[in-house]
Amino acid sequence: MTEAASRTILVAGATGTVGRPLVEQLLAAGHRVRALTRDPRKADLPAGAEAVAGNLADVAGLDGVFDGVDAAHLISFDGADFSPLTTGPEIVALAEQAGVRRVTVLRGDITTGPFEAAVEASGLTWTYLAPVEFMSNALEWAESVRRAGVVREGFAESQSAMIHEADIAAVAATVLTSDDDAHSAQEHWLTGPEVLTPPDKVRIIGEVLRREVRYVELSREEVVAEWRQSGYSDSDVEFFLAMRTETPAAGRTVLPTVEQVTGRPARTFAQWVRENAEAFGG
Repeated sequence: MTEAASRTILVAGATGTVGRPLVEQLLAAGHRVRALTRDPRKADLPAGAEAVAGNLADVAGLDGVFDGVDAAHLISFDGADFSPLTTGPEIVALAEQAGVRRVTVLRGDITTGPFEAAVEASGLTWTYLAPVEFMSNALEWAESVRRAGVVREGFAESQSAMIHEADIAAVAATVLTSDDDAHSAQEHWLTGPEVLTPPDKVRIIGEVLRREVRYVELSREEVVAEWRQSGYSDSDVEFFLAMRTETPAAGRTVLPTVEQVTGRPARTFAQWVRENAEAFGG
C-alpha cells in the first residue's frame, strides 16, 4: 500500500480517547492536522495541530472547517451525550463542497443510523471503524487499585477482545493517508490480540505494577445497584447486563484487522497498563 504525500486532515473529537492519539500519529507522520474540539483553549493538543472550535452536532459552527482539507476523521455520535448524530446530510454537504475526498467514521453503534446513511449516499470515499471495548474502560478501576489494591467487579466470566485506543487511531491514520481505495466502503471491526475476563485484566494490572491487586467478585445485584446509584437509566442497565451476560461474538472474538491494515500487531492490555501505570499508582 502506498502512502500519500503530506496532506491536511480534519480530526473531529480531537481531544477524545481516539482523536488525541490520531492527532499525534498524523503529526508524527508529517501531515497537517486540523483538530476540531469544543474548546481549543482547554484542548492541550500537541504542537503543530491547528485547533479549531466546533463539534459535529452544531453545523452552524462548522463554517470553513473543511476548507483545504483532503481527508477527515468523523464520529457518528455526539461526543457530549453519545446520542446518534442527525446532522449527517449537512456535514457531508460541507465536506463535499470543500473538496474532501476521503473520510473515516468512528461508529458508536453496530446499527446503521442517520449519519451513516448520509455518508453512504454521498460521493465521499468512506470507511467505518467499529471497535469493541476500549482498554481505557479499565481506568474505572484506577482509584480502587491506587488506594486499596483491589478491583470489585461482577460477571467474572464475561469476555472481551478489548482494543487499545491507539490501534483504532492507527487504523484511521492508515486509511486517511492511503492513496488507494482498498478500504473504500468497508467496515473495519477492530479488536485487540487477546480475549480477557475481568480477573485476567486484574491479574495483568498486578503483574505490570509488580504488586498484589486483588479481584473481588460482586453479585449481579450489587453491580446493578452501583449502576443505578451512578445515575444510569433502566435502558442503560439493560444494555450493560446484556453486554456482560450475553456478549455478542463480535465483542469476544479476536480479529486480525489491526495488523492487516497497519502492518503491525495490535497492542496488548499489558502494554496499555504500562502506558497508564501512573493512573493506577504505579
